[in-house]
Amino acid sequence: MPTITTKPFKSGNSEAIRLPKDMAFGIGTEIEVTKLGGIVTIRPKSKPTIKQMIAKMREIGPPPDGVQKREPIEPPERPGL
Repeated sequence: MPTITTKPFKSGNSEAIRLPKDMAFGIGTEIEVTKLGGIVTIRPKSKPTIKQMIAKMREIGPPPDGVQKREPIEPPERPGL
């Protein structure tokens, strides 16, 4: 893994650093930042597994009034499509 040297700069009331393009995570990616002593780790936030999502849904449980029924949706006539 390449090592870079950079300096923090002021961004509003926070400190920030710039990451080079080859180290970028992508706009909108959730990032976890961990500090342990003098070591700061930056990594993309891990996505939950299917098993974790199912466990969370079971924890939440069904709605108090059960599954709600909806009126059927009829799409409008759209000639030419």
